[in-house]
Amino acid sequence: MKKTVTTLADGRELIYYDARDDAVRDAVDMRPLDPVSSSSEIRYDALLGDSVVIASHRQGRIYHPPADACPLCPSRDGLRSEIPASDYEVAVFENRFPSLAGDSGRCEVVCFTSDHEASFADLTPAQARLVLDAWTDRTAELAERPGVEQVYCFENRGAEIGVTLGHPHGQIYAFPYTTPRTALMRRQAAEHRTRTGRNLFDDVVERERTDAVRVVLESEHWIAFVPYAAHWPYEVHLYPTRRVPDLRVLDESARTEFPQIYLELLRRFDRLFGPGEPPTPYIAAWHQAPFTGEDREEFGMHLELFTVRRASGKLKYLAGTESGMGAFMNDVPPEAAAERLREVAGK
Repeated sequence: MKKTVTTLADGRELIYYDARDDAVRDAVDMRPLDPVSSSSEIRYDALLGDSVVIASHRQGRIYHPPADACPLCPSRDGLRSEIPASDYEVAVFENRFPSLAGDSGRCEVVCFTSDHEASFADLTPAQARLVLDAWTDRTAELAERPGVEQVYCFENRGAEIGVTLGHPHGQIYAFPYTTPRTALMRRQAAEHRTRTGRNLFDDVVERERTDAVRVVLESEHWIAFVPYAAHWPYEVHLYPTRRVPDLRVLDESARTEFPQIYLELLRRFDRLFGPGEPPTPYIAAWHQAPFTGEDREEFGMHLELFTVRRASGKLKYLAGTESGMGAFMNDVPPEAAAERLREVAGK
């Protein structure tokens, strides 16, 4: 992998990741951009014990531009985008409208491919591996930045999720604090260790492997299953079979095998609701351990993939119980979801 670091016209960092060592990335951003101005503020919620980011400047971000004005496509005649090059493999840049900035963290955009009409599921295994390498490199670099507590790599896909740019891309957030969901997992893991003397993540994986009914895919280095208490209609958790706290520690065997199993999961998601259905909206979220704490090695890094579509033409809305009380209700039994995900293999 070749990594080329450059800057955009307003001083934001842009990084190209290429599989070829001879790739030349010397295109200059010629746009007349003003410096980025963000008003990000983190406020502590005393009732819940978590934090909320207030970022009013994001109201002005680009919203559903036409395909010929996409800011994530390569630059060309008539289009000066966030990517000055006329083509690219994987590109990462600082978000112009970040939720987190400066002392409050950092937000980056990850463009998976230059092809506007593609999706992650359309990538070749080599392309998917390059994205994995980019995620890993960004995790490693952001981990060294002062004040960064946790790195979160994720993809939002589909208008139903709230995506405003159709180009295949994801994001990376460098949080200055441990996110509430991760803090809850750490607490549960600590209580499990005290009660049983064992690791919670290992026990969860072993339970699913033993039950087998919710396992969707399993290979030598990865296992994918619908969790026993799935919150979402179709939800899959993907774990490396050797527990690691974050992407930096993933071994080469697991890295090599990841593209095949992950691409297959994404393609099955697109086949869930039958032919003629629009692409399945989803969120794909890497859960990595925070960088501090004696319990870091207890954490089991994993990817959670889920969709808000519960049936053809029907969405799972977070209504009164979920939004108001955080009490999830799932219409699709996890065992039925797993069976359906097994059924759509290779169709």
